[in-house]
Amino acid sequence: MTSTTSTLEQSRLLTTSIPGPRSQELAARKNSAVARGVGTTMPVYAAHAFGGIVEDVDGNRLIDLGSGIAVTTIGNSSPRVVDAVRAQVAEFTHTCFMITPYEGYVAVAEHLNRLTPGSGEKRTALFNSGAEAVENAIKIARAYTHKPAVVSFDHAYHGRTNLTMALTAKSMPYKHGFGPFAPEVYRAPLSYPFRDAEFGKEFATDGERAAQRAISVIDKQVGADNLAAVIIEPIQGEGGFIVPADGFLPALRNWCRDNGVVFIADEVQTGFARTGRMFACEHEGLEPDLIITAKGIADGMPLSAVTGRAEIMDAPHVSGLGGTYGGNPVACAAALATIETIESDGLVERARQIETLMKDRLNRLQASDDRIGDVRGRGAMIAIELVKPGTLEPDAELTKALCAGCHAAGVIVLSCGTYGNVVRFLPPLTISDELLIEGLDVLELVLKDL
Repeated sequence: MTSTTSTLEQSRLLTTSIPGPRSQELAARKNSAVARGVGTTMPVYAAHAFGGIVEDVDGNRLIDLGSGIAVTTIGNSSPRVVDAVRAQVAEFTHTCFMITPYEGYVAVAEHLNRLTPGSGEKRTALFNSGAEAVENAIKIARAYTHKPAVVSFDHAYHGRTNLTMALTAKSMPYKHGFGPFAPEVYRAPLSYPFRDAEFGKEFATDGERAAQRAISVIDKQVGADNLAAVIIEPIQGEGGFIVPADGFLPALRNWCRDNGVVFIADEVQTGFARTGRMFACEHEGLEPDLIITAKGIADGMPLSAVTGRAEIMDAPHVSGLGGTYGGNPVACAAALATIETIESDGLVERARQIETLMKDRLNRLQASDDRIGDVRGRGAMIAIELVKPGTLEPDAELTKALCAGCHAAGVIVLSCGTYGNVVRFLPPLTISDELLIEGLDVLELVLKDL
């Protein structure tokens, strides 16, 4: 680890207004060189990052409550990862696993087979991004079932490639103007407790009843005889950090098992200790047929995976899966170091501690501010849903202003949700309680000012 990174002070500091002059210069260069469609959330340019702090090119130190969208779960430039990447780069950077394979890929697959839910024999294939892994999971399910159709859910987000855009629910900015999309993709209603309350308390709290609503739609619009797979995020990410009511996911899983449908858990955002379990499926004892991972898998190195039951994973013909960069050796080295860090440093338990701290603070804030309609999430994956006072009407403008105010005060927060009215918190699990509390102090002050 470089001395600059290792000595990055873990405190918030604003030396300029946000953005500072150097960030403004880089923004002008970006506008001249980078395609307009590539947007940015924060108006600052990063120079260093470590632990719970990101330092920009103007010397401002920002509290990181986003982790690069749940990627640097173990903290940016984590020591074991830095050492592992340096060692691997010195050995070789690429050979293509499909040409001359290497141990790192095999070792990552072995760890994922061990760690993911399910006690039976498993197999893993490695790819580059979450969207690529989703695409391959669908390929594997279709090869196994010899059926074409796929069901995803309201508010879902699965990626920006053609098939994953079809699976994704929200049009703007992910799908608008980019169709036509892949065929044989259908959508079912999700369990969304906060908004299901409009239809009665029982609907909001009874996950099995919500699942029957979804299954009825699937039966009528698709039919199990045509359905290869159901794909769902155990806790939705971009859709608003929606935690389905207890019983919803197991009921879907049971229906899939009884009807010869592959149940796919998209744990791209929820995986690797983020929710207070190694994988979010474990909260309800769920064993998916296939599980998709990425983001937190390698502390910022591009890597993703599909892991699942051996008979399903082995269904595609030889050379039917792969890709030039899939399972890159440097990314594999980072993944092995990431898994070691999570297990050795007790980061699953740390995620639970963060949940307790954040929910206690945010629930107290909700009790005094009726613009906070809901506080939800698990582990270090927590969100607040903002509404017009005394209603369930989403308040996207307040959400946008709250995020902008936090950014200006040196705290990185992200918005999400189909209605654009959810503020989500994804702090690195290595953040200190002091930084976390300070970030929430800033959030509360900005909200009161608004």
